[in-house]
Amino acid sequence: MAGKTEDIIDRYLEAVAAQLSPETRDDITAELRELILSRLDEKEEALGRAPTEAEVEAVLKEIGHPLVVAARYRPGPESLIGPELFPWWLYGVKAGALVLLAIHAISLFITLVSGPRDAGQAIAQAFHSFFGAGLTLIGALTLAGAIMEHYAIRPRWMTEWRAKDLSAFGLSDPTTWGVTAREAVKTRGAGGAPLKVRTVKIGGSSPAGEAVFALLALGLFVGWWLGLLQFPGLQSMTLGGAEALIAPAPIWSLLFTPILAYALSQMGVELFTLTNPGAVRLRALMRIGIAVAGLWLTWTIFQAGHWFTLSAGGEAARVTGDLALLDINRMRTLGDGPRDLADIALTLSVVFTWIVAISAVSMVYSIFANIWRAVRR
Repeated sequence: MAGKTEDIIDRYLEAVAAQLSPETRDDITAELRELILSRLDEKEEALGRAPTEAEVEAVLKEIGHPLVVAARYRPGPESLIGPELFPWWLYGVKAGALVLLAIHAISLFITLVSGPRDAGQAIAQAFHSFFGAGLTLIGALTLAGAIMEHYAIRPRWMTEWRAKDLSAFGLSDPTTWGVTAREAVKTRGAGGAPLKVRTVKIGGSSPAGEAVFALLALGLFVGWWLGLLQFPGLQSMTLGGAEALIAPAPIWSLLFTPILAYALSQMGVELFTLTNPGAVRLRALMRIGIAVAGLWLTWTIFQAGHWFTLSAGGEAARVTGDLALLDINRMRTLGDGPRDLADIALTLSVVFTWIVAISAVSMVYSIFANIWRAVRR
């Protein structure tokens, strides 16, 4: 029985040693062997006989599985993402899922507007792509969290936060998406004063929370712009049962580098917001520059006129921009045409022209709003 006992102990210690570095495994396994033999001696003394093979196994189970025991001796964290980083990881997953959902909703809208014969298939493809992108997002955030946990990295925006910037983190709660919730808080004054009702905002915006969402959205855009990510409905669409290809116009190749630089500059501003939340004036000046650059890009794209080309069955139609398309009546009659290639190109032209126009207006607003912030400070 002694030989079998030694064999069981050796196999256990070999399994532990395989998880340890060569520099420390000999000392650790020697320490574990002494512990195991001490436990078995106590067992033998209590039983008045040598422990059986099953009883030896029971002692080893009390000590722990080799993977768990080896983890106690390894330097560094014992978990992939510890309890301090986990809430940040979870918030990132929720915020990223919201951004992905918005992107796929827009993509699905474009696909449905193009008039596919099988709308159900388009919706199924959008869901499939959303879940695939979501798993990729979770994997990337887990890898980033594991690196931060292993090397004890704690950025300034995690440690130097302000209470007035915390309200946006309520946006990770799905019940607050798209609305501003309010709750009535009843309090009684001193001396039995009448009840007072005050309204408290939940989920308001803040620079830090907005920066987190913007970074996620910009990161996804940069990944797509560089060809690292793919979204459904942006390369092809179904038209009359046949596939219609979407080819970008030359303007996008011409502006590839400026648009990439613009997105990366925006990410830089958002990172600056997280690391320097108190630099309101400097952040406003930076956003003015970003908005001016964005306005120039928007105008250049609009002036190009030709944005995309749809091609199917030897036919081709252009998606273009024109001021004449900024007509509310055209928006009301979207999809009322014959649903052929030319009509779908016209529909997309109207939609994209409105998107460009709204983007330009938002950038002009950003310029004036940030000028006001810079002057007021």
